[in-house]
Amino acid sequence: MPPKNTIKQYVEGAYYHIYNRGVEKRNIFLDKQDYSVFLRYLKEYLLPPDHLDLLKLQGINPRRKPINCYEDIKLLSFCLMPNHFHLFVQQKSKEGLKTFMKALSTNYVMYFNSKYDRVGPLFQSIYKAARIETEPYYVHISRYIHRNPAELLTRDQPLQGYSYSSYRYYLSGLGPDWLDVNEILKMFRSSKRLFAKDILSYESFVEGYKTDDKEILGELTLE
Repeated sequence: MPPKNTIKQYVEGAYYHIYNRGVEKRNIFLDKQDYSVFLRYLKEYLLPPDHLDLLKLQGINPRRKPINCYEDIKLLSFCLMPNHFHLFVQQKSKEGLKTFMKALSTNYVMYFNSKYDRVGPLFQSIYKAARIETEPYYVHISRYIHRNPAELLTRDQPLQGYSYSSYRYYLSGLGPDWLDVNEILKMFRSSKRLFAKDILSYESFVEGYKTDDKEILGELTLE
């Protein structure tokens, strides 16, 4: 039997939780540069075409002609962890997810293997794509993704301080052009708590909601 969520249903307009883990659960990000390169690929593929020149202004010059998936994929949230990653996306065209994930995975593996002088697969298997079909799953998957770094942080370190997650953009209410934070935030009164016991903010939903997301999401989470 194939691993869960490896058999995919590619549906135009559908939402997916995309994730993958390092082979044998090994780390896929070993230093800050690795995280930065993965995020650079996300920017290259998801920025509006007329914004790609912004990468050059930031000193980011692709070593190949980059594909552009702006019309095909919308990224709603993400989190990069030492040995795995999570992406919450909407597939706007039927073949968009295949194109996007092939480019992202292939180019990151090529970068990683070249840098660390290694050969062979980096990921456990092909990426997993769990389709999100109900509203509770739709809103809770973003919470699950944003809470991933909690296991790495001490009690005094805030979730929003984790550099490789979209959570800090959610709390500011302002995402970059390659990330849509508004689609989820419009379901809440505010992005940050307005007062101590504010239960209608996204921040309270992520950090104060008591139910374990895995109980709600089940097969949609990383095993």
